[in-house]
Amino acid sequence: WCLETAVDYAKVREQFGQKIGAFQAIKHLCAEMLETAESVTAAAWDAAAAAVPVDATVEGSGSLEQWAFAVDVAQATCFDGAVEVAKGCIQVLGGIGFTWEHDAHLYLRRAISLRALVGSADAAAERLTAAAVAGVRRRVAVDLGGRDEAVRPEVRETVERIAALEPDARRAALVDEGYLTPHWPAPYGLGADPTLQIVIDQELDRAGVVRPDLVIAGWAVPTILSHGTDAQRERFVLPSLLGELVWCQLFSEPGSGSDLASLRTRAVRVDGGWRLTGQKVWTSVAERADWAICLARTDPDAPQHKGITYFLVDMRSPGIEVRPLREITGEALFNEVFLDDVFVPDDCVVAEPGDGWRLARTTLANERVAMASARLTKSVERAVEIAATRDLGPVERVQVGRQVALATVCALLGVRTTLRALGGHGPGAESSVAKLLGVRSRQDSSELVVRLQGDALALLGTITRDADDPLAADLWEQLNTRCLSIAGGTTQILRNVAGERILGLPR
Repeated sequence: WCLETAVDYAKVREQFGQKIGAFQAIKHLCAEMLETAESVTAAAWDAAAAAVPVDATVEGSGSLEQWAFAVDVAQATCFDGAVEVAKGCIQVLGGIGFTWEHDAHLYLRRAISLRALVGSADAAAERLTAAAVAGVRRRVAVDLGGRDEAVRPEVRETVERIAALEPDARRAALVDEGYLTPHWPAPYGLGADPTLQIVIDQELDRAGVVRPDLVIAGWAVPTILSHGTDAQRERFVLPSLLGELVWCQLFSEPGSGSDLASLRTRAVRVDGGWRLTGQKVWTSVAERADWAICLARTDPDAPQHKGITYFLVDMRSPGIEVRPLREITGEALFNEVFLDDVFVPDDCVVAEPGDGWRLARTTLANERVAMASARLTKSVERAVEIAATRDLGPVERVQVGRQVALATVCALLGVRTTLRALGGHGPGAESSVAKLLGVRSRQDSSELVVRLQGDALALLGTITRDADDPLAADLWEQLNTRCLSIAGGTTQILRNVAGERILGLPR
């Protein structure tokens, strides 16, 4: 109610000649309220779903343990969240929200009272730390309602056959069976519906078979599948799945980060193809990539979003220079790429000239559905490890527990998205806020891990990912996660998008 009331008001209230919902400050406040509301919903829903009868005697079954864990996640999340959203509602309403006549204060009073009645979120967080140290994690099993019975025996038999192979032979077998990318269309996948995808995931997990990460190929190949020619599909898809081709992405430029449509790399028509000139930046694995997906402007007179074309660029082409960019970790995982009159033949244009913006935003209609892992994220698990091996004070144990709660909520958002897919529905608001909350979880937990180790940081020498030096690796992780709120769209831009596309606030 608080979120809807604030958003509805922001859509009609005018100040300074425009609706206040168009102001970024209001948009971000409403988007943050959305993040909190979805977190509260997911945690409360899970506590209810995990409930067991009061008189249950299920010693050793783990049901009561799981219920207690879910309830502590809810207590650590929901009541503070309700208070914050109620305060946000009053803030958006402004003076009218501070009046006795408006109902907003009733919701704030109710949230404050419920928080007082239920008890301390800090106490719940401290219990979560104790449970996590003891090995408890929220294990969520998706009930497929018997829909898996027809496919599971065959999937299990196939996975067991793959698991029996030598590790270096498993990738080809996964590709042959369509199990590497089951959501892709045949012959490269199975065109699998959500149920089949989940069954394959479950059986691979049971057998200990790990899919290799496609990295940028996971973005490039779906575009080729959806919009490329038969010749492009034959040339690129299978070698990419087998790991024979490594891809990078030439999208971002020094002056075009989140505002990708303002890119300046130009492509000029020549006999048999195009000549590309410009500079790209923040390009992972460019130093070893075989091919790149590249956006370049082919019609400088067209509107920003209309004059862009999607190219496949051979990274061994004359005129390409790759320069490493050293990051705050001391490593060089990114690169800048200079294109100096690089020739790209016509058969490496995807779709038609001018279609690039549409292609850059597209994905396969049959989206990937994934299981939620019971394991917490890397830094949260590391924080739990520190809590298990060091004598932390109560404040620090509360901080660890809050990170356990947030990481669990992020996983629950994924579960809710999966259930929507199983029900034949498209993604809801929970999927849109998942990146925002996931970034917060990873950044905050990696920072906490370093903070828990006190002044040892002041004596640290070289920063490294080397596991033999845990503190150095922990600091590397904290520094490296700073990119997460920038890469793939900054947090601020994503909140604008959430405000406009989900909440319907004016541009």
